[in-house]
Amino acid sequence: MTSNLTSADTTPSLISPAIHPNLIAEYPPADSPLKLGIMASGNGSNFEAVAQAIQDGQLNAQIKVLIYNNPGIKAAARAEKWGVPAVLLNHRDYKRREDLDTAIVDTLRQYEVEWVVMAGWMRLVTPVLIDAFPDRIINIHPSLLPSFKGVRAVEQALEAGVKIAGCTVHLVCLEVDSGSILMQAAVPVLPDDTLETLHARIQVQEHRIFPQAIALVGQSRKRGGERGRGRGGEVVH
Repeated sequence: MTSNLTSADTTPSLISPAIHPNLIAEYPPADSPLKLGIMASGNGSNFEAVAQAIQDGQLNAQIKVLIYNNPGIKAAARAEKWGVPAVLLNHRDYKRREDLDTAIVDTLRQYEVEWVVMAGWMRLVTPVLIDAFPDRIINIHPSLLPSFKGVRAVEQALEAGVKIAGCTVHLVCLEVDSGSILMQAAVPVLPDDTLETLHARIQVQEHRIFPQAIALVGQSRKRGGERGRGRGGEVVH
């Protein structure tokens, strides 16, 4: 695979992510809008990136519902701004993870969701959710998987001293951050990076690739019902 990362003598602040040479130039349309249910636990910036892509005509989808688990988070306010129903399922109200996931599945089915999109969902999921939407749950993680799984991924990357960080969109399975990779973006780690500066640049790439990855799984449905397997291995650096 080729890369357009700039040479070593380029000013670090001007280093830009390389694009996979075969990456499609536009989002591929599905035959009918994908019916999305988005799950978020915090700021909701990836929710907004998906909503914006839909409004701009770049992604043929509908956000049917936002499910969130922390009262008062910004994601809920973003959903209100975009006119998307938001349902609070506070995990503190459930004794078992399976009970929370049962409530999530019931809500997703109530809103006729086809694809589940985890946009910063910070709870481990159980077979209750995974079995209800097999190969139809997508997550975004702020590292180049399989490196730096789990929490504190950006901090882990800085502690390890890596020169390239990034983000990954993948299908969800029971093992944390281990499902099939749909798309990735690589972000150079600059000498003076802090947790905040690196995370901010990674988020820029998350907002680029998340709608594209959703569109790719929609295109896989169009090509014959591959059930979300997409074109694994797409990379946006």
